[in-house]
Amino acid sequence: MGERPVTRVVLVAARARNGVIGATGGIPWRIPADFAHFRRTTVGHPLVLGRATFEGIGRPLPDRQSIVVTSDRGWAHEGVLVARSFEEALEVGAGLDEVVNVGGGGRLYAEAIRFATEQVLTEVDLAPEGDTHYPDFDEGDWAETRREEHLDDDPAWTIRWLERR
Repeated sequence: MGERPVTRVVLVAARARNGVIGATGGIPWRIPADFAHFRRTTVGHPLVLGRATFEGIGRPLPDRQSIVVTSDRGWAHEGVLVARSFEEALEVGAGLDEVVNVGGGGRLYAEAIRFATEQVLTEVDLAPEGDTHYPDFDEGDWAETRREEHLDDDPAWTIRWLERR
């Protein structure tokens, strides 16, 4: 038996300048090109979502296995794997693929960031009101490996690829 590859844990998020990622169950901006980027990044790999985030989407996203984290023991959805904690979801995801993506929401990102090997952050040049935030992290612990800027868009946005140092 060969050694199992190390699982890459990739947090994929879009956050405003003030750290806001959500407001009343939705995203406080609309950037279709970023949705396409999210799809390209997450397709083909397990995607871990919190229950409220999953229910906001309303269905499993195509071409990737959704793993929903919820403490509600009675919760189920067709085509979705269920975990009681991020650690359990990571174990399930690691059994499926060497890359496990995390797609939100705020509590799940906060729980997952200590396990993250990478972050793919879309930084949106807005500071909207919101009730859900991306967790703070020490930039010094991360190396930016790539950047893609969309400064002429409204709002302007930049994708940053970060790897844990």
